[in-house]
Order: sequence, then structure tokens, then C-alpha cells
Amino acid sequence: MGKTLIIGAGGQLGQSIRKIVTLRKVDGVIFPEEKEANILNVSDLTILFEREKPAYVINCAAYTAVDKAEDEADIAKAVNETGAKNLAQLCKKYQATLIHISTDFVFEGNDIKLLKEEDVAKPINAYGVTKLDGELAVIKELEQHIILRTSWLYSEFANNFVKTMLKLGAERDELNIIADQVGTPTYAIDLANAIFDIIQNPEKRYGVYHFSNEGVTSWYDFAKAIFDYSKTEVKVNPIPTSAYPTRAKRPHFSVMDKTKIKADYNIQIPYWLDSVKACIDALKLMN
Repeated sequence: MGKTLIIGAGGQLGQSIRKIVTLRKVDGVIFPEEKEANILNVSDLTILFEREKPAYVINCAAYTAVDKAEDEADIAKAVNETGAKNLAQLCKKYQATLIHISTDFVFEGNDIKLLKEEDVAKPINAYGVTKLDGELAVIKELEQHIILRTSWLYSEFANNFVKTMLKLGAERDELNIIADQVGTPTYAIDLANAIFDIIQNPEKRYGVYHFSNEGVTSWYDFAKAIFDYSKTEVKVNPIPTSAYPTRAKRPHFSVMDKTKIKADYNIQIPYWLDSVKACIDALKLMN
């Protein structure tokens, strides 16, 4: 299979990949330190690629602070577009396949329909623009690419919605959660599993793919599920987006169609609620 190089190994998905590599006993996966895998430092990246000569590169590195990106568009662009371009160029030079992680935020999210890979991408915030530009840079630079758009990522690692809700639920008696933004949570462990299903599949089909857990929910119902399963006693009030203004706009409906990835790579995708339970069980074991 050759070596697999993880860029952004310290982040949520990078740590989830490390867990899956251990569980699946995958050999040849390299988790470099951030200082030698900075996607904006081409000279250091080149040294890393020359040393490891990977067959696959998984880009988990990204600027993901959606609201801050409105004021730090240049930084977001550097990481999400220029960084992705740097990796694509090196993958081309060293004949590696790039698996690049993107987002449902490349879509406007105004239409109530399952979003397909070929649907027009029309981001409504700076973060979404930089992620779409990163996709386009990868497509332009490298034929051997697999772009995985995902949504509402969470896990037992790093900072995310599940861990934030559990923290707030333990501190407060009542919470207001947005109920009119609809999508699908994605357990990073499930995404990591899907990535290695792709790598280990002998038939490679390149291009853009959608991956999230199965099902549809709102942030309000997501929070309710977290509290119900963790047995956290807190009152949860559904509120409209208008009652909780944020610096960046969010898509109102961003449920992705996963038909393509299931057909091309025979991937079995868990239901979102089952994965929330798995994550909370994992957190209990860690604590």
C-alpha cells in the first residue's frame, strides 16, 4: 500500500485517524509534528516528502474558525487554499494521491434537497470561499486527488460541538440552541474509517465525494440527543438563527447525498445518532 502521510496530525481528524490506525492495525502511517508539516512552508514539506516518499497524503490541516475567518480572510485563504495547493504540487512531484478534507460550507444551503457533488458550490461566508478555492486548487494541480466534503465534525478529541454541549450542560440549567439550521453530524472516527476504506480499496476513482453520517437533524436536536444519551439534566430551548446572530452566515440546509461514495467505494455509513452514542461512550472511557 505504501506509506500514508497525515498532515494536521494533531487536530481532531488527525487524532481520530491515529485511533483508527491502531484499531485496524494499519502499517506505514506517518504522523509528523506540525513544525515539519506546516503546509505553508514548502521547503520543510519538501524535506518531509523526500524522506517519507508517501503513496497517500491525507490533508486534515485547515483554518476552521468560521466566524473569525470573516476578519482573518487572508489567513484562512493562506491555509485553506495556498496550503492545499502546496500539498497538491508536492503530491504530483512525488506521485502521491492526495485525500483532501473539505466542507458542506461550500454550498449556499437555501434549497431543501440532498446536495450532490456536481451541484453548484456557492459559499456564503469567507471560510466556505477559502475551502472551495482550496478544492479548485487541488483539482487544477493534481489528477490523483480525492476531495471529501464533510459536515458538523465532532469526536472525543479536540474542541467540537459535542464536548462543548457536555461542558455547558454541566454548568448551566438552561441552553438556547438553533433549530432552523439543518444538516448531518459526522463522527470523525467514522470519517477516518472511510478514508482507510478508500485507501485500501484496489480500485481508485478520483474526484469529489460527500461523506457525513446518515440522517438529518438540527443543531437543537443534535444537542438534545447529546444530553439525553449522556443523561445530562438541562433544559434546551429551540431558537431561530435570527435570535443568535453570528459574524458569518451559515447554510440553513446542508444535507449531503452520499450515494456516490457508497457506490464507488462500498462504504457502510452509520446513522448519526448511533455515532453520537459511540462518541459519548468513548468520552466516558477516557474520563
